[in-house]
Amino acid sequence: MRALAIVVITLILSTDTLQAQLAPSENLYLVLKQQDSILFHAAFNSCDASVMTAMFTEDFEFYHDKGGITEGRETFMKQFKENCARRVEGEPQPSKRILFPKSLEVHPLKNNGVLYGAIQHGMHEFEFLNGSGDYQKGDIARFTHLWVLEQGKWKIKRELSYDHVSRTDLTN
Repeated sequence: MRALAIVVITLILSTDTLQAQLAPSENLYLVLKQQDSILFHAAFNSCDASVMTAMFTEDFEFYHDKGGITEGRETFMKQFKENCARRVEGEPQPSKRILFPKSLEVHPLKNNGVLYGAIQHGMHEFEFLNGSGDYQKGDIARFTHLWVLEQGKWKIKRELSYDHVSRTDLTN
C-alpha cells in the first residue's frame, strides 16, 4: 500500500513536467492551426512568396521522403518561386492540400517552464488537376513541423513530409 501511495504522489508531482498533446480549444493549438492554414494557402492557393518567406527561419530545413532534403530558407524559396512561375494566370490551382479533420496535434516545447516552440503533427491529402480539368485524389501523407518563437513570431525551423501513400496503393 505504501508503494502505491509513493507512485501516486510521484505521478501527481510530476504532472507539471509532462506535456501531452494540447486540446483543440487551447490557444497555442488554435494559433498553430491558423499558421498551418496560412502556410498551405500561401503555398497552394496564392503562391505568396512573401508570406512563405516570413514563415520560415533562415536555417529552415525541409525533409521529404520522396523529394529529399532542402537546406536553407533561400534554397527552399527559390524552388517555390520556380514552381509558382510555371502556373498560368487565371487557371485553377494545379493542386490542393486538404488537412484530415481531427488529425492535427500540437505539443508545446518549454525550457524551464518558458514556451519556446511546439511540434505540430498531422495528416493531409493532396488533389491534382487531371487532363480534363477535374481534381483527382493524390497522395496521403504525414507531416511534422517544428515551430519556434523568433522575436514573438511563430516560424517553422524544420518540416518533415513523410509516409506518402498513393490512393492506388491503398486500394491494392
